[in-house]
Amino acid sequence: MTTLLLFGVFFILLFMNIPIAVSLGLSSVLAMVQAGDKFANIVPTNLYNGMAKFLLLAIPFFVLSGNIMAKAGISTRLVEFIDDCIGHRKGGIAIVCVVVACFFGAISGSGPATVAALGIILIPAMINRGGFSAPFASAMMATASSIAIVIPPSIAFVVYSSIVGDKASVGNMFMGGILPGILMGAVLVAVILIEANRKGLKASREKASAAQRWKSFKSAFWGFLMPVIILGGIYSGFFTPTEAAAVSVVYGLIVGFFIYREVKLKDMYEILVDSCKTTGSIMLIIGAASLFSYVCTVHGISKAAQALLLNVSGSKVVFLIIVNIIFLIAGCFVDANSAMYIFIPIMYPVAEQLGINLVHFGVIATVNLAIGQVTPPVGVNLFVAIGLAAKLEGLKDKTRVTIESISKAVWPMIVACIIALLLVTYVPWFSTVLIK
Repeated sequence: MTTLLLFGVFFILLFMNIPIAVSLGLSSVLAMVQAGDKFANIVPTNLYNGMAKFLLLAIPFFVLSGNIMAKAGISTRLVEFIDDCIGHRKGGIAIVCVVVACFFGAISGSGPATVAALGIILIPAMINRGGFSAPFASAMMATASSIAIVIPPSIAFVVYSSIVGDKASVGNMFMGGILPGILMGAVLVAVILIEANRKGLKASREKASAAQRWKSFKSAFWGFLMPVIILGGIYSGFFTPTEAAAVSVVYGLIVGFFIYREVKLKDMYEILVDSCKTTGSIMLIIGAASLFSYVCTVHGISKAAQALLLNVSGSKVVFLIIVNIIFLIAGCFVDANSAMYIFIPIMYPVAEQLGINLVHFGVIATVNLAIGQVTPPVGVNLFVAIGLAAKLEGLKDKTRVTIESISKAVWPMIVACIIALLLVTYVPWFSTVLIK
């Protein structure tokens, strides 16, 4: 009865469009009331314990550094440099979208933030200059931005590591995500080339000179250096992931104030407020999800689910198929952080028993949830892209981007990303070759 109430109320609230944190928390409390638990003490303790982890302190710092770098104008500089390098090729501006999204994702760590920062530049460029349809351009921007939670530094990897502990350190998770993120970008480039050939699109600009490329590289250099400092510092042992996040904030302030000089003191209030809103939302979800996970553990739901998974799967191949199906479905309805706290405590002990590397398993889960950011009906990146497209003016393609049109346009990209997911799932080399 407790299991039925816990999951039943959760999904009912979710389908009623109740915020995910409220859905997780309320379903947990009702399940505890039904079971006769002393929830008045349990609820605040678990909410606090779920959020009060030193490792999770990296989240507000990474969010803040991403907002600072976005305000510093790094998105425009990245677009200019990548466009100078590959914009002259067939479908070039859409390929620029994918490459820049990967680089910007390494700065922001957030899919929706990447759509918001780059979409205002690249969606109209793909339509007016590249000749792509408005739904395709919006869908490509949304899908390319989903790579942000796979390319390090990723908030999803920090959350995963906080759940499984030292068995999958943040540093190893960050390194494990590099090649899978690049692989997702490569399959999206293939989709772009197919679409360009289908529509008979030609190159939309002349090849940039070496002098122009050098000029734009110098301008974008400080943005490229940020992930190098973060990953290099963590992997060399010079600082912890949380310290690396704090260093990224200091670095962002130096670049924004003194190098690019586009961040002013008056801008800091808006940046801090926006960062607090984002961090508060993430941490509230983490706290509520921790409470949900606690109820699953105390009432034997987790052990029963683990036993069921072992009995049903019995082998790595079948287990990973089940995991992919569960996460792909979950990604349609809940965000990555919530899905991590709901499913990872149940699944990772089974993965460990089957001899699956936990860094590899974490990357599989994150790639699944990245796809979920563009999977209807709740694909958050899609709605950000739709909102941006509605505000743009002067587009050659006047087609109104709706959830129906963007959902139709995004399916080839989802299929391509699932192909990348299968390669990541069954070829562990992609996730493990770079880790210590």
